Amino acid sequence: MASSSTTAQPTYELPWVEKYRPVKLDDVVGNRPTIERLKVIQEDGNCPHLLISGLPGIGKTTSVHCLAHGLLGDAYKEGVLELNASDERGIDVVRNKIKNFAQKKVSLPPGKHKLIILDEADSMTTGAQQALRRTMEIYSNTTRFCLACNQSNKIIDPIQSRCAILRYSKLSDEEVMKRLLEICSIEKVEYTDNGLEALVFTAEGDMRQAINNLQSTWTGLGLVNADNVFKVCDQPHPIDIRKMLMACYKADVDEAMEVLDKVWSAGYAAVDIIGTLFKVVKVMDAIPEAVKLDFIKEIGWTHMRILEGVSTVIQLGACLARLCKLQMDPVAFEAVKF
Repeated sequence: MASSSTTAQPTYELPWVEKYRPVKLDDVVGNRPTIERLKVIQEDGNCPHLLISGLPGIGKTTSVHCLAHGLLGDAYKEGVLELNASDERGIDVVRNKIKNFAQKKVSLPPGKHKLIILDEADSMTTGAQQALRRTMEIYSNTTRFCLACNQSNKIIDPIQSRCAILRYSKLSDEEVMKRLLEICSIEKVEYTDNGLEALVFTAEGDMRQAINNLQSTWTGLGLVNADNVFKVCDQPHPIDIRKMLMACYKADVDEAMEVLDKVWSAGYAAVDIIGTLFKVVKVMDAIPEAVKLDFIKEIGWTHMRILEGVSTVIQLGACLARLCKLQMDPVAFEAVKF
């Protein structure tokens, strides 16, 4: 016999990074000069081919979507094709999906063009880029291309010469903090000041990462404070790293090694430790600027070695020893080859 009772449907909440994604150019955070250029294009209505480059999470793809909404309005769904070139990056995609969309007839407002948005375009193969170059040329009367990439030097010169190039810089800490405060206010998030500072510190100008870490910390632990943020982000605590650097500044290699042993025993990888060393030393006011620059240079060399595969605690220990030696005898240190 059929049951008369109805089962309740589960409710799913959007990730905050999607829930609070801007839909108008005015709402995009940061890079105001570039956004102003896009607003001029939106008002003019004649969009050129665009190549937008910059670090992840700073609003490249979002800006293009806002521009597309502003240009096409209700015709957005029919007039826009979005592809992530890191997944679909072969020559067949250009020959089939892109070419078919470029040939398709769509009813658009007068003077407007169809838009093809290629995210992660620097992942496309050289063959696909060569095929894309010709497609951009043939269908430019009806279709415009917007390419978003992290490194514009991986895009072939013929495509770069056909595009207006917009470069995005990473967001400032103040811009990220302002957006996080807005979201905390709307979502009734309980936070401490050092918790938000920790989110900004771990994000390094990446708005997407900052919002994701905020949601993860609030949902998982119920309070956004510094300790909870570093648990969620799984990064060495800056207080420990600061102790390590101050010990190096005092040329106390034993204390520096003790802190390193504590951090390493907690299970952090060498690349996480060296990355946090770099981030912390940049903002340490207790170390003079000249010494800070020397420290950054040595940390950079060690980071390079770790990325090449030598990710051991011995490598990190050698880095700390070199930092201590810098403070012991800078002149003699220059003559030593490591």
